Amino acid sequence: MSVNRSLISATSNPLLEQALRQKLARRGETTGGLGELEALAVRLGLIQNTLKPRFRTPQIAIFASDHGLAVEGLSVAGNQSTALLAHQLLTSQLPVAVFARIQGLELSVVDCGIAESVNPHARLLARKIAHGTRNARVTSAMSVDQAHAAIRAGMEIADSLVGNAVACAGIGVGSHESAALVLARLSGANLSDLLIAGPDMNESTLAHLLAVLQTAQARHKDATDPVEVLAAFGGFEMAMMVGLMLVAGSKRHLIVVDGMPACAALMVAARIAPAVTDYCVYCRSHSHEGLDQALALFHASALLELGMESTDGTGATLAWPLVRSAAALLTEVAEGEEAGPTHPGVMNSTAEPATPL
Repeated sequence: MSVNRSLISATSNPLLEQALRQKLARRGETTGGLGELEALAVRLGLIQNTLKPRFRTPQIAIFASDHGLAVEGLSVAGNQSTALLAHQLLTSQLPVAVFARIQGLELSVVDCGIAESVNPHARLLARKIAHGTRNARVTSAMSVDQAHAAIRAGMEIADSLVGNAVACAGIGVGSHESAALVLARLSGANLSDLLIAGPDMNESTLAHLLAVLQTAQARHKDATDPVEVLAAFGGFEMAMMVGLMLVAGSKRHLIVVDGMPACAALMVAARIAPAVTDYCVYCRSHSHEGLDQALALFHASALLELGMESTDGTGATLAWPLVRSAAALLTEVAEGEEAGPTHPGVMNSTAEPATPL
């Protein structure tokens, strides 16, 4: 791997964290406390290693791929094809695309392995590894070489994206189930906990899912290395998100993680470079209880809980104003207030050129 644990630094910096908290406390004396928004502001300051976190040209990348497991009848009746979802994203027919535009997030859709052809589009990144993965119940979803190729493609995408913040989500028929397999193997979580959608989930549906996925688990029982686990169960969209997250973390960029496939990708990335989780905040676009379990694996909760049932990535677009507002607590100067240094104490105090939020 071209990005390893030595290239992603932990964000821990006691001097800076103390200065960030003191700065917020001083403002809180006159403005009142802002709760979790202040904790988010501290996190952003630590990520960017500054008292004045700023964002430039934020991105949202939605990675799309089909999964061989879908032939086992895992998808809910009426589910749209991955190709149609990608087309709707590109033509702004879905809320996530509309919200991204009005929030100033540049949207890209990545064809990682959609089974069908997708018409060219200015916002489409064609990085197809294959026309979907193989059926993990029968064989490895992809070869280790394909997994590495997809990770490298994700790294290249991260290098090409301008800006210092990226939200990422994965879509595709079978993506949730494949993600559950990856998360269960790498974390030891109970597979059924990741699959239960809610109390109203049909018992026969859950039983069928478990029968199929437990067979896949048994077939690949010896896979423990993170990339081998990814190859055994995962999708091309997860692999590309792994590469994107590793490069984003190495650049100290904010990573907004939305949905189960993105959580699975982060779990793989964290096994390669544990400090990558320092650069993440979490969102959700649907109320699936399995996602509660996935977020709990990172001791995290979503920035917003809106009870949505929408395409992954939607939550990230709606949470973006919260992220910007948290940064503004540290960067926006009230009338008559001293601008203050960019770095505390013995750190370099040369102010950086202002970049609009």
